[in-house]
Amino acid sequence: MTTSNDKQGPVLVLILGDQLSPAISSLADRTPDDTVVLMAEVADETTYVRHHKAKIALVLSAMRHFATELRQAGWTVDYVRLEDEGNSGSLTGEVARAIARHDARGVQVTEPGEYRLRQAMEQWREDLPVRLRILADTRFVCPLPDFYEWAAGRRELRMEYFYRDMRRKTGLLMEGDKPVGGRWNFDAENRAGPERGASFPAPPRFAPDATTRDVIAMVESRFARHFGTLDEFNWPVTRADAERLLAHFLKRRLPHFGRWQDAMVAGQDFVFHALLSPAINLGLLDPLAVCRAAEAEYHEGRAPIEAVEGFIRQIIGWREYVRGMYWLDMPGMAEANFLDATRPLPDFWWTGETKMRCLSEAVRTTRDNAYAHHIQRLMVLGNFALLAGLKPQEVADWFLTVYADAYEWVELPNVAGMALHADGGRLASKPYAASGAYIDRMSDYCGTCAYKVKVKTGPDACPFNALYWHFLARNESKLARNPRLFQPYATWRRMTDDKRRDYIESAEAFLATLEPAEPGWARG
Repeated sequence: MTTSNDKQGPVLVLILGDQLSPAISSLADRTPDDTVVLMAEVADETTYVRHHKAKIALVLSAMRHFATELRQAGWTVDYVRLEDEGNSGSLTGEVARAIARHDARGVQVTEPGEYRLRQAMEQWREDLPVRLRILADTRFVCPLPDFYEWAAGRRELRMEYFYRDMRRKTGLLMEGDKPVGGRWNFDAENRAGPERGASFPAPPRFAPDATTRDVIAMVESRFARHFGTLDEFNWPVTRADAERLLAHFLKRRLPHFGRWQDAMVAGQDFVFHALLSPAINLGLLDPLAVCRAAEAEYHEGRAPIEAVEGFIRQIIGWREYVRGMYWLDMPGMAEANFLDATRPLPDFWWTGETKMRCLSEAVRTTRDNAYAHHIQRLMVLGNFALLAGLKPQEVADWFLTVYADAYEWVELPNVAGMALHADGGRLASKPYAASGAYIDRMSDYCGTCAYKVKVKTGPDACPFNALYWHFLARNESKLARNPRLFQPYATWRRMTDDKRRDYIESAEAFLATLEPAEPGWARG
């Protein structure tokens, strides 16, 4: 649509639910005297997948608190609540209504994090009666054009080399052009399993205020059939509470984070993890400022290099990298299925009703907290999905549905690329496949599991053991030439025919017991 700039009304600045940062680029060149900030809770964004109740409550409460923060700073905020009469149910509808309501002369927005919203906004350029400006999201260390330039012409797009560039760019943990400690990566020190008798600090409590209580009541009523519980809701919904969570992590958790970052302990849902990703992804915390605060703990002697480097790598390395890969490879990433995996998602991914202790624990903490730490996600849930041949699109929908920090730009590359190898190795150099031995080494789950982790085949054996070899066997034509899988395939070929048959039959007997989830579980 051809637009007219004759209007004298204000500029409408749309703030999305994950853009809760005072320095967001859409506000950076505006002043309160001729700007109206639009924030809208809409049905489309709460139900495009059936989000965990806690995710909906977190985002909506944080949005309402941020609107208050903006008003206190002098901005005019037009806030549309989900239950308001006349709510159109979509961002497109609410932008159109707000233009008319304020006689706005233009619309300005920071680029969204998800491909589907960017496509919708490109259509707005044609449909809206005023000019639309879409600005870069400056909260990331690596602008997307810079990532595309980094990726251009490279045969392998490995995160490790990207991460080193981000270290150089930010100066984090650098001494001139050399890494502090003489190494870029201290992962070898960060692989300890659980220790008997270890204690873990409880995260701080964030008592819901009146705003959050109102949101929780609304979510319980309106989204009663969505996955999860709000009984343990304890996420920060304000910048002040997010800063308090960061301070707690720096003091109580960061010193021990590195060594035990991969450990899994039954009943200990948080171990020494930061729990900061929901606040960072919402915009309540600046990721680079978080990294600099962690770096200061190392320089002041309060946290070891392996803990601080491992934490910083997750943010300026992995987080930035998967965002770049998402935008580089969309929309194809969403449909990638290199291994032709077609098995539907099992019902126990929702109920947790499985004899496999590791999986029941991962689903339980996910249901209770909208959270599981990265090894539970990758090496329990993701590993099972890979070995069992679950359909990547269903697995990605599940991860997007259930976690408080899940947005497609960060969730999809981790699922399709890192966990499921659906991209054929574009993101990760090998499939992250493991038998029960890995889970036994990194957790205390196996000792009380109904299955026996040291038994390889048969009804009492840990299902991961046979599934591992079944996975390699059925994908041999696609994976055997991967140099990082040379040894497993050599071992497989040395096995007797009877032993290989036992593994295949055990795996197939287990897979036959899986009950698929009901239709419409994610997008119904």
